[in-house]
Amino acid sequence: PLPQQSELNSFLWTIKRDPPSYFFGTIHVPYTRVWDFIPENSKKAFQQSHIVYFELDLTDPYTISALTSCQLLPQGENLQDVLPRDIYRRLKRHLEYVKLMMPSWMTPDQRGKGLYADYLFNAIAGNWERKRPVWVMLMVNSLTEVDIKSRGVPVLDLYLAQEAERLRKQTGAVEKVEEQCHPLNGLNFSQVVFALNQTLLQQESLRAGSFQIPYTTEDLIKHYNCGDLSSIIFNHDTSQVPNFINATLPAHERVTAQEIDSYFRQELIYKRNERMGRRVRDLLEEYPDKSFFFAFGAGHFMGNNTVIDVLRREGYEVEHTPAGQAISNRKPPKTLLAFSSSSPAHSPYVASQELPLPLHPQKEEEEELLPHLLLPDGIDVLEKVDRKYKKKKKKQQKKQRLRQFNDLWVRLEESATDPPPRIRIINGYITVEPQPRGHGRSSHTHANTSRAHQLSHSLFLSLLTLTLHMNRLH
Repeated sequence: PLPQQSELNSFLWTIKRDPPSYFFGTIHVPYTRVWDFIPENSKKAFQQSHIVYFELDLTDPYTISALTSCQLLPQGENLQDVLPRDIYRRLKRHLEYVKLMMPSWMTPDQRGKGLYADYLFNAIAGNWERKRPVWVMLMVNSLTEVDIKSRGVPVLDLYLAQEAERLRKQTGAVEKVEEQCHPLNGLNFSQVVFALNQTLLQQESLRAGSFQIPYTTEDLIKHYNCGDLSSIIFNHDTSQVPNFINATLPAHERVTAQEIDSYFRQELIYKRNERMGRRVRDLLEEYPDKSFFFAFGAGHFMGNNTVIDVLRREGYEVEHTPAGQAISNRKPPKTLLAFSSSSPAHSPYVASQELPLPLHPQKEEEEELLPHLLLPDGIDVLEKVDRKYKKKKKKQQKKQRLRQFNDLWVRLEESATDPPPRIRIINGYITVEPQPRGHGRSSHTHANTSRAHQLSHSLFLSLLTLTLHMNRLH
């Protein structure tokens, strides 16, 4: 039986203003495991908000491209060159084991979706010898039977991003990929080797049946569904870094584990909370008449120095909103026109779709479909992005219906052909950006030039007409 509303967790906070805005805490687990436990008022706050903001733009290929390049070793380097030989050998052996076991780990449902093991293994680990050791450590940590079984269902934050897109809501992101990614690359070499060694030891013990992981995905789901607002477990989910502090470690290793833990707590939680909080404040000040729904990892709202604390310091009243409490009854917005065409639709620091692609991608980068981490794990995203990058040209079957000129971009789903160029209007200027294809190949740009001119020309006429009309009104 489904739980009663009064028994449900609440990871919803209301920012008191008119109209109200909301914070909502998410976790990186398949949304189906938690959705029935999320109270109706949280879902209603999402539906009624004009604009939905995430940490990163989860549906944008530029995000994926930037994440991929952030995870790679400098050009010409391979993991074999940088890791101690023993650790490299154990890593290779473990990945061979995972590849061998993967078909037996997959569920009938996953096989029914055509999610065959080789495809999934290559999507997650296909380019591991070119990755920086810290990312390999995180990859190994996520290559377990439990995690593999859950692939194919969008995690909660991705599900919300897809729903926001389906409902034609304005969406945005408060961070650039580099801001999430670079701190992970900031550990010193001995710390990274320690972390990778610990991760391999854990996985090897799991294989031997002599080890239980202290915090499992099941624990995370249980704490979330029970509404445990003080649990330390959410910090590890938010920073997506395992906990290495272990009573069985010798003293000098325990010191290293504590150093890593405090580094990540500082870099991936506290510093980001401060930055995210300031950007939330900027958005609230810039758009006082809009209702925002900010969906961030639950750990950003718990413990010390949270995003909520930053907002309260700035003078905002933010209160926790329990499951049974009604929220103000506003009609959900009908259109995407949340911003006027004279303002950037994303603040300057959140234009993640404008992150540059690597100029000289390696062949291996082209073969990698998605980074395993930071981005959610839904296989539909793997396939969608794979199509966006590698889809072959088809003849244009019908003319593309133009939407209102101040849409952020022409949506990919509406075209049966190659993705059209992005049309952006910033401070009244139109720019046409070709879609990324095959990680920065140029052929797509030429193919789309004439269509880009047509689109930008008709958009320019629309803008001109509106400007003349506005001038008459004043």
